[in-house]
Amino acid sequence: IGTLTPKPQEGNPQPRLYRLPQDEALINRMGFNNGGVLGAIDRLKKRKSSVIVGGNIGKNKVTPNEDALDDYLYCLEALHPYVDYFAVNVSSPNTPNLRDLQEKEPLKKLLLGVKAANAQHPQPKPILLKIAPDLSNGQLDDIIEIVRETQIEGVIATNTTIRREPLTSDKKFIELLGAGGLSGKPVKQRSTEVIRYLHQKSGGAFAIIGVG
Repeated sequence: IGTLTPKPQEGNPQPRLYRLPQDEALINRMGFNNGGVLGAIDRLKKRKSSVIVGGNIGKNKVTPNEDALDDYLYCLEALHPYVDYFAVNVSSPNTPNLRDLQEKEPLKKLLLGVKAANAQHPQPKPILLKIAPDLSNGQLDDIIEIVRETQIEGVIATNTTIRREPLTSDKKFIELLGAGGLSGKPVKQRSTEVIRYLHQKSGGAFAIIGVG
């Protein structure tokens, strides 16, 4: 569920979701629209299903990157009794500057903070990192190193792409739609390449959830 943020936020102005039937794809720029983590907990308390629930956590748009850890920790603490694992989302293209948190040092600091807070609980939950498909192989090498150093449990590969090269829909129409993350069939190949690269280069050292 999520991505959830500490405070409720509207997300980006509508319309913000577009179908590309010819490409079997979507472009979205939702912007972490949600009622805040506490609102989600109210609904989680009422659920009767035993399905595995991952809490996808992020930062509010108004929170500067230097304070991002505070937002992630707030969500982790609030959600901890109600989810089975956590997805740390630093890879949405629809929150300004969020992807800067994927850089090596900010990411390591963020994950070490989340991991330390999680370890304070009697039953720590698995922590997974959700990454973008637009990372280079060199950046993926950094991700492997960071997963090893922080000892988080795995990676979710991948979020949506900001690239438009794979699309066959009319280019002028695509330009009119504007910014946003592309998902669906056009990202399948890159998503799979990222999964394969991470698995092979790490020697299968951690769990990978494949999405795209």
